[in-house]
Amino acid sequence: MFRNKKRLDLSCIDELCSVLCDIRQPDQMKSLLEEILTPAERDDLALRWQLMKMLQEGVSQRQIAAELGISLCKITRGAKILKNNQSISKKYLSAGDKNGPKNSSS
Repeated sequence: MFRNKKRLDLSCIDELCSVLCDIRQPDQMKSLLEEILTPAERDDLALRWQLMKMLQEGVSQRQIAAELGISLCKITRGAKILKNNQSISKKYLSAGDKNGPKNSSS
């Protein structure tokens, strides 16, 4: 999605990650995301999480495509992430707990 011809200062990613980790209140996190993301970017993020939740629950890729109106290519990316046992997304989805993985050492 990076369209700017100039080089991105990658230290900004590290800084943003630190800010996100510091936020402990869901309402504050929601406010930050509303401030820094466009409505379309927030929708894309929510859609990505929803399709990964559905995959984790065992819903078929074709059914997800039909229900969410998205391409199989987009769903395949989520499926590849969930096949990786080292995936942070998989750990959070598997935990079924909005506060994160139950065993953070795994």
